[in-house]
Amino acid sequence: MSTYLADSAEDLTVQGRSATFTYRRMGPQGGVPLVLLQRFRATIDWWDPEFLDYLAADHDVIVFDNVGTGYTTGQPRDSLDGFAEGAIEFIETLGIAQADLLGWSLGGMVAQRVTLHRPDLVRKLIVAGSHPTAWAPGAPAMSEKVLGIMTKPGGGDQEDMLYLFYPETNAARASGFSHFENVSTRLGPGAAVVSDATADGQVTAATQILTTPFEQVAAELETIKQPVLYANGVDDVMLPAFGSYAAVQHLDNATLVLYSGAGHAFLFQHAKEFTTQVANFLAA
Repeated sequence: MSTYLADSAEDLTVQGRSATFTYRRMGPQGGVPLVLLQRFRATIDWWDPEFLDYLAADHDVIVFDNVGTGYTTGQPRDSLDGFAEGAIEFIETLGIAQADLLGWSLGGMVAQRVTLHRPDLVRKLIVAGSHPTAWAPGAPAMSEKVLGIMTKPGGGDQEDMLYLFYPETNAARASGFSHFENVSTRLGPGAAVVSDATADGQVTAATQILTTPFEQVAAELETIKQPVLYANGVDDVMLPAFGSYAAVQHLDNATLVLYSGAGHAFLFQHAKEFTTQVANFLAA
């Protein structure tokens, strides 16, 4: 098993208005930090340390658990705006005047809501393996199998996660097993889990996109003036890449990157390539 610097990052806490937030900070501090917002049913332990090491090589990287999630206390939220409020509270509590945001999956939707509500707080936005906060017209429907796995108690087993995150090819599945091995260091006895109450709230928040009119969200996206990097795997069975294509048509300053042979977890399957893309985007 490889050794990663991210695995030695210590747990830090900061007391906000509604929660005691747990976070980790890696890389050289100074300048605008990069704050990561996590996916559905995951804590900070689930960020792949290889991915974090690449990002933190030349960036101040912060990962945290949102209100009521994992190691962070507080009442779990059940709306995208509720999670956005939690992220804003965390960033402000740390005394950060402006941040770059990278949100994966559910975190990408939350990051977009943060940007809409507090544009002064966000310099650049990266939306990875995610979707605009309404289902794009013409996008493939979320399958019953995906919805079934998402709502399973405990989030399903490893095969379920492989199905959700990686295409059913030998190369992609091998990347999936590597990811599980990478995160296993943090996921030992005593690691925080996502409670069923928190997961239920996340399901409620995520499924808002199925009932929100796309025209409303398109109009909101048009008010975002920050540079935005939208990225996805072509074979994402959870949040189809079609949604990423639809989103950038309504953004003033957007770049779209798609990875073939990859799915929802493309950012770990192509960690070096994607983090290089992120670094170039943040430096531009």
